[in-house]
Amino acid sequence: MKYFLRLGIFLLLSILLLLPLPVQAASSSSVTPSTFSEEDLKNGDFANKELTFVDFAKVNLESANFSNSDLRGAVFNGSNLTNANLKGADFSYGFAYLTTFDGADLSDAIFQEAILSFSTFKGVKATGADFSLAVLTKLQLKQLCANASGTNSKTGVDTRESLGCP
Repeated sequence: MKYFLRLGIFLLLSILLLLPLPVQAASSSSVTPSTFSEEDLKNGDFANKELTFVDFAKVNLESANFSNSDLRGAVFNGSNLTNANLKGADFSYGFAYLTTFDGADLSDAIFQEAILSFSTFKGVKATGADFSLAVLTKLQLKQLCANASGTNSKTGVDTRESLGCP
């Protein structure tokens, strides 16, 4: 029996090595200060847009409108989202590093499994936001729990529960 199992594994590996499957390269769009003008980004309207896997690198998106946008897998690296509108946006599996969300409206947004390293959330509106399995520090949890309430309309998850608020 062990002989047939080993033989089967050997044949499978041989086939995979000799006849490799085609692959598709992944790519992401990048938004940098040189891609758009400052006026295009600050107060920019990105509402209801498909922005999956877009990389927003070191851009000023202060008061930008991302309401109901699909930001799954997007990256905000060193960006300013102060007073931005992310109401109803889906930022699942996204990554925000050194990003300022201070004063932003995160109502009914989804941040499931997002990594939010070194980002700030002072004075955000988080009614109905879902942070299930998001990576957050104790300071970030304190900032978010200060204004967390409600239940996400899409996932049905309680905001305070998703954050583990006391």
